[in-house]
Amino acid sequence: MVLGEIATATVTAIFLSALYAIIAIGFTLIFGVGGILNFAHGAFITVGMFAGFLATSDAFLIALPIWAGLLAGTAAGALIGAVTYLGIIRYVRDRPVTILILTFVIGFFIIYAIRIGARDVFGVNDPLAIPVPQVMGTAFLNDVYIFVTSWLLIGLLFYFVNYTRTGRAIIAVSQSDKGAALVGIDAEKINLITWTVAGAFAGYAGVLLAGAFGNGSWLMSIQPPAPLILSFAIVILGGLGSIKGSIAGAYIIGFAETFTVNFVPGGEQLAGVSSLVLLVVFLLVKPEGLFGRGAGE
Repeated sequence: MVLGEIATATVTAIFLSALYAIIAIGFTLIFGVGGILNFAHGAFITVGMFAGFLATSDAFLIALPIWAGLLAGTAAGALIGAVTYLGIIRYVRDRPVTILILTFVIGFFIIYAIRIGARDVFGVNDPLAIPVPQVMGTAFLNDVYIFVTSWLLIGLLFYFVNYTRTGRAIIAVSQSDKGAALVGIDAEKINLITWTVAGAFAGYAGVLLAGAFGNGSWLMSIQPPAPLILSFAIVILGGLGSIKGSIAGAYIIGFAETFTVNFVPGGEQLAGVSSLVLLVVFLLVKPEGLFGRGAGE
């Protein structure tokens, strides 16, 4: 019985960790290239969820299939990432404290705009909970889909960053804006690409996250599993700016939360706490994280 429970918890942790990795990748990518802690990342995830819901609901007379919702969420995330960079971030790119404050403000502005917009479209009252259909119809198939596509996208990202011309330019900019400029790389363009790709990952993660937990909310960025806090904890554990570090951090937290919920008395109330405890431990013992900073990693 115990072995069976451990095996079940392990499988659950593997699936959950793949979802956590996708949630954190965009946050990692932006820091790895621009050294920016994007605290609007959770709002980007919420935008993806809401766009996916709009596409698959009958709000506009036609309910599209879930694959269209995934595309809509991804596109909406990419768009909000690009607009945020072009409209605001590029003007203050050299002022990290200002960016930190601005991304907080942008994040709250976005989620409250979603709240207002959703109430106008659907006529719902607070708290706003938006049902999102599961990607594959059942919880198990949904988990398998998330695991497979997560690793596929992570693999494509690794290939893009390490083996394409644009990817190598991203690595160059992550190491030095000025050095990249000396060899003819347009840092402005590379940062825009990075924010767009990061936003696309966030938008896709928003649809997956809502599907995995059965619904989404205008407050989903800070509600359990709190993707913004989760992303921050994961990249601290893995090493700020390291893609492979984020994957490792996602699996550490995914396993810690799953085994806490399943084997610790009162574990359901401690699920979110376990990631914060790990975050504190790593900040005290290994503040640079497992792999340190590096966009190409």
